[in-house]
Amino acid sequence: MNVREARPDEVDEVLAVWRAAGSPPSVTDSADHVRGLIGREGTWLLVAEEEGRLAGTLIAAYDGWRGAFYRLAVLPGHRRRGIAAALVREGEARLHTAGARRIGAIVLEESDDARGFWSSAGFELQLDALRYVKTT
Repeated sequence: MNVREARPDEVDEVLAVWRAAGSPPSVTDSADHVRGLIGREGTWLLVAEEEGRLAGTLIAAYDGWRGAFYRLAVLPGHRRRGIAAALVREGEARLHTAGARRIGAIVLEESDDARGFWSSAGFELQLDALRYVKTT
């Protein structure tokens, strides 16, 4: 397995991984939005590649204040093989180098597997905060 930054020619494959992994659709699930992540300062669209094909993704972003993880997704047939952990380690390294000393991850509440993964990766569930969003 190889973890690296996504290339512009892989945008459709990234979107396919998200769909196949069961990631809930978002207003930013378009080739243009995903392509805009690639090469953007402070943001890394990481991919895990196995046997020449994408098996997982993670977006790591640093806004100058703290880091954030989005779209950790691993294809169902490739789970429980260390892909998610490798993506998170690489994302943490990049965010740390950029200056982040705190990293947050958005995790769907109903996903017990995801919640268990993030806990095992050393992230603590923050119960005293809510997230508000506005789609524009």
